[in-house]
Amino acid sequence: MPYKLMLVLVASATIMVGHSALANDARHPVVQDFGAIVPMPDAKERPDRTLRYRVLFSVTKAPASPDQVNPTLEKVARFINLLGADGVRPEPGDVTVVIHGPATQLVMSDAAYANSTKTGKNPNLPLIAALRFAGVSVRVCSQALVGNKIDPASVEKTVEIDVSALTTMATLQLRGWALIQD
Repeated sequence: MPYKLMLVLVASATIMVGHSALANDARHPVVQDFGAIVPMPDAKERPDRTLRYRVLFSVTKAPASPDQVNPTLEKVARFINLLGADGVRPEPGDVTVVIHGPATQLVMSDAAYANSTKTGKNPNLPLIAALRFAGVSVRVCSQALVGNKIDPASVEKTVEIDVSALTTMATLQLRGWALIQD
């Protein structure tokens, strides 16, 4: 067996075994380390596997302190974990986060965040990465960037910059996304 093929097979098996081990974490069935849930097997209303969950989260509130993870981003992870616990996996991009207002800083790179807040690294970036890995689209309002004097070049590269939260929220709702506000 060629060496490169063997490496690919070993890497694939490692990922699959790792994914299986992660899936066994009942508190974090999809988004690891964030959005912990408590399984409730006897709960009456459960996610509906026949529905297409297209949900838009509006994130405007900043955490109590810049060294904390944004609580609304945690709520998004919890939502994904709650769906995942019942076998519901939205398509990539069907769960969207739009960040604006006082929360806008949470999309900044580590260096820019540390400079702006006079704290250490941006505690939101690992959560944003985990959400992106779960298929969540994370966006920021360009108008909020300007209003908060944040250079668009300092935005974490995996975060999309939309023209405005207002137009994104209106457009996605008109296309059928349910809106959850913080």
